[in-house]
Amino acid sequence: MTQGWDATTLPATAPDDSALQTIWAFEQAKQATSVGDVQRLVEGYGLPWEAIPTQWLAEADVWRTLLPHLPLTALQRNLARLTANGVLLPLAPETAQVTARLSDAEQLRWARVYPVAVLAALLTYRHGKGARGGLTWNPVTAVSDALDQAFYRAFQNVEATGKRLVLALDVSGSMSLGVVAGVPGLTPRVASAAMALVTAATEEHVIVVGFSHQMVRLNISPRQRLDDAVQAVSGLPFGATDVAQPMLWALANGVQTDAFVVYTDSETWYGNVHPSQALQECRWRTGIPAKLVVVGMVANRFSVADPNDAGMLDVVGFDTAVPTLIADFIRE
Repeated sequence: MTQGWDATTLPATAPDDSALQTIWAFEQAKQATSVGDVQRLVEGYGLPWEAIPTQWLAEADVWRTLLPHLPLTALQRNLARLTANGVLLPLAPETAQVTARLSDAEQLRWARVYPVAVLAALLTYRHGKGARGGLTWNPVTAVSDALDQAFYRAFQNVEATGKRLVLALDVSGSMSLGVVAGVPGLTPRVASAAMALVTAATEEHVIVVGFSHQMVRLNISPRQRLDDAVQAVSGLPFGATDVAQPMLWALANGVQTDAFVVYTDSETWYGNVHPSQALQECRWRTGIPAKLVVVGMVANRFSVADPNDAGMLDVVGFDTAVPTLIADFIRE
């Protein structure tokens, strides 16, 4: 019969089993009385930051010890805390260490960090204040620059669908309002432009168009910067939103596509033809079983897709998992 092991029977020294060592170190951290105690547990047993009691996460020296052990995604999530605690300062060695990791193409690839996640981290860090809680910090320019570089380098992690795509961006005025996924500065316009840039860089067969009550071709190149892509979809003289327009445009211009991906801000359709009907017409005329994905980035609820059609998908809201979801849906 195996005897149980718990916090009430802590051995004087760590057990040999590595899993039990982590549990032992976690229990020791809860009893720690100094920063040095916590540092020794991190260095000696690889105690992760999630297992460290909250009161010690306010200590800069604890974070300095944690830095070499933080996975890249955890590092991104804790940039604000590291800056607020004084670990990341201009010209500090810790800053040089962090910026080198953030923009390292190989580490980005190994950690499977995707562009939208980096963009969310960048905009949040630049804002200097979290969307939740009272944490504030003074952004370090070198860290912001490293995240900006990482955004473009993370394009390599996006797997192309290999399909012919029409990417349709709502260019109506309301796209400049609202906040996507609680990220300061990530408006539907910025998020949709970022997705256009990523898609143009990773897909061989893609057409990017803008729509509201009419259509316009958008000159978005994978060689552009995000600011240029945002500019390309801004200030266009359009009115109400009609989600059927991309399909109607494809029909009128003989465009053959495997999928339409529409990015908008909210519930949308305005016009004489429902988007699902326009898609059915495209399928009938071309003989291609084209799919339709409509992403309402800041919508609370809406319904454009026909629930009885497995080739149509509504996405309500937007977060860093949405691009992968869309790609998997298009690939079947």
